[in-house]
Amino acid sequence: MMSDLLPAALLLLGVAMGFILSMATYMGELKRIARFLRNRNARSNARATTNAVAPGISELADAINTELDRSAQAHVEALRRQQGFQRDLSALSHDIRTPLTGAKGYLQLAEDEMDAEQRNRHLAAASARIDSTTELLDQLFAYTKSTDPDLALTHEPVALTPLVERVLLGHYPEFEAHGWEPSLEVDDAAATVMGDSEAILRIVENLVTNAIRHGAGAPRIELHRLDRPAPPKSEMQRPHPEAASTAGSGHTSSHLELRISNPVHDPTSIDAARLFERFYQADAARGAGGSGLGLSVAANLAHAMDMDISATIEGNILAISLTAHMA
Repeated sequence: MMSDLLPAALLLLGVAMGFILSMATYMGELKRIARFLRNRNARSNARATTNAVAPGISELADAINTELDRSAQAHVEALRRQQGFQRDLSALSHDIRTPLTGAKGYLQLAEDEMDAEQRNRHLAAASARIDSTTELLDQLFAYTKSTDPDLALTHEPVALTPLVERVLLGHYPEFEAHGWEPSLEVDDAAATVMGDSEAILRIVENLVTNAIRHGAGAPRIELHRLDRPAPPKSEMQRPHPEAASTAGSGHTSSHLELRISNPVHDPTSIDAARLFERFYQADAARGAGGSGLGLSVAANLAHAMDMDISATIEGNILAISLTAHMA
């Protein structure tokens, strides 16, 4: 009887010993990996390794290394963005100092000028340079605000045509000075889009200012309705209620496109794909001043409201389009 139980007892003992050894191996490897993570220098390229062939341990080490690689890449990208922003700010500080220095010089000339007419010219020149500095600072503030992740924008119906007309009217003196007569084509003057009225006004203002400042001819402004196939719900980052209700059903969703186009002096020196980058300026074609922030602000605000904004160059015509969901 005892001889019959001995093999079974030895088998159980072997299983128990194997289990204990396996657990010891697992615990040893887990402790070693934990110790590695605790002591690892954040700037080191060291990776987790394993000496065990036990299932699961190597997968754990691979997963840890993947996360370490992602963290390192994110850190590199953050440093690159910070360095780029510092370079941009350095260039912008030069742009701010230049008109201020000029304004100071004109004020000194005005102070020493005895002729009233000439003194007034110096004062007008100083005032123009101060206005230029004010615009740069305003655009920098607008950019900072537009990149705020906590930016609160309303989501309500906004009539786009009156906003466009308001901006065009405000720039009438500049159009007159250029001898330009802008054209406005509207399908439906009562059409509304979903968004924040102040943010949309800022976008339109920046687009029109860009057309005036860097264009070689009168701008053409078009407001047209577009019918697009509703994208699948999984492809929408922040679904609009109307689009979400038609997603995947084969229906179309209605959009309104604002398109502002006008000729430019040297289209070959403009990279349309980079127009919305922070501080981007194509010097040869865009030498009329500006901070290089206006279109970036417009893009940030548009994306915050789930609107599309894009730029294209056809021949010597630069066209910027803003597309929004209709209310």
